[in-house]
Amino acid sequence: MNNQDPSRTRDVKAGRIDTHHHLWKYSPEEYAWIGDGMEAIRRDFLVPELQGLMHEGRIDGVVTVQARQTLAETDWLLELAEHHDFMRAVVGWVPLADRAIGAILERYAAHPKLKAVRHIVQDEPDDSFILRKDFNAGVSLLKQFGLRYDILIFERHLPQAIEFVDRHPNQTFVLDHIAKPRIKDRALSPWHERIKELAKRENVYCKLSGLVTEADWNRWTEADLKPYIETVLECFGAKRLMFGSDWPVALLACGYGKWVGIIEHAISALSPSEQRLILGGTAKSAYGL
Repeated sequence: MNNQDPSRTRDVKAGRIDTHHHLWKYSPEEYAWIGDGMEAIRRDFLVPELQGLMHEGRIDGVVTVQARQTLAETDWLLELAEHHDFMRAVVGWVPLADRAIGAILERYAAHPKLKAVRHIVQDEPDDSFILRKDFNAGVSLLKQFGLRYDILIFERHLPQAIEFVDRHPNQTFVLDHIAKPRIKDRALSPWHERIKELAKRENVYCKLSGLVTEADWNRWTEADLKPYIETVLECFGAKRLMFGSDWPVALLACGYGKWVGIIEHAISALSPSEQRLILGGTAKSAYGL
């Protein structure tokens, strides 16, 4: 059996990058958000399985993203990244609203593979959480530590997200899952207008990820996704758009290899250089890989 990292077969600085996936050791207590109907992801998802899928999708490297809001998980992901060259970057969690966040960031930013942090804003009961003073005080320190911020929101949070980004004009942001539009309802507006407005901010990148789980899990088609993909292609362009699998969450609606193929097909009319940007090049500039 070949246990070689996919990244070992090519230059680790080259190739295709999955900018959004998770790893976890499942427990009902720590992953309470995995509810009824989500049995497909109620299990462990660890490095060996990911390596096999990377080979299937011809992926050379990954950006590993937090799934729990604990420093223990951030520590675990960084430890894994130390031992696997194909794990190019970690998007971890830190308590940005904590008064001691400066010291915490200083400690974690010392790890070369921590490239960004994220908070699960979409689950906060306050739709304006992202505008909180204490939270923004933490975000304002990220640039000095060379860290990006991944924005995880639902479509309804876009007005607040735009105001949030405007508060930090020199900070690099990465929008996860194209802000989770209501694809299941085939609702293009007001997401279309708001994502277009957000994209005017040149310091915001966007991930082509998480679309299938916002559609009807059992009956979605590529046609359902097309207007949303076309919108972000138009608004962000290849230089600020990047591929992400959202594995294993995406397994609720789509396999890893199938999603890779869908994105390849969706961008097939672009120039080869633009395709290379979306499939890897943009990730390198966005996350400083």
